[in-house]
Amino acid sequence: MEINRRQFFKISGASAVGIAFGTLGFDMTPIESYAYSLRIIHAKQTPTICPYCAVGCGILVHTIDGKVVNTEGDPDHPINGGNLCSKGMAVYQLSHNNPNRLTKPLCRRPYADKWEEVSWDVALDKIALHIKKSRDEAFETTNAKGQTVNRTMGIASLGSAALDNEECFLYQKFLRSLGLAYIEHQARI
Repeated sequence: MEINRRQFFKISGASAVGIAFGTLGFDMTPIESYAYSLRIIHAKQTPTICPYCAVGCGILVHTIDGKVVNTEGDPDHPINGGNLCSKGMAVYQLSHNNPNRLTKPLCRRPYADKWEEVSWDVALDKIALHIKKSRDEAFETTNAKGQTVNRTMGIASLGSAALDNEECFLYQKFLRSLGLAYIEHQARI
């Protein structure tokens, strides 16, 4: 049997493809397949606003039985169109069911090298004592001109960008009631 060059290449190519499919374990028999179900398939979708900065990006929060299972950018939102910055993408970490979130106060005693869990009563009492002591030591009722100021210059506050507007309002009222003059919010910096 005589073959020409063109027939040789056809036979060689078909043989190479056959060997490749045969050695790679391709099986052409029908298989049973199934669709992978998404974890948000039965979740309730709620639109919200990212709590970090003043841009106001839209986020979709997916919940099942009151637990946050997913957060993602809202593609229909006019500001971000579904895109989120790195802080916005990590907003799931704020959820109450995140296993890495701290749920108990920690205290590191003087000269200790490890943190220990303490009760909320102990932590709040310690914080209140330090605030009261600092406020009393630095409280001014009048300034150098004799004007009534009722302020403390020994405490400053740098607010968290994880607070929403309502929490910031309450926090601001609390700080002003203590007489703080140095109040800043992290989202503005």
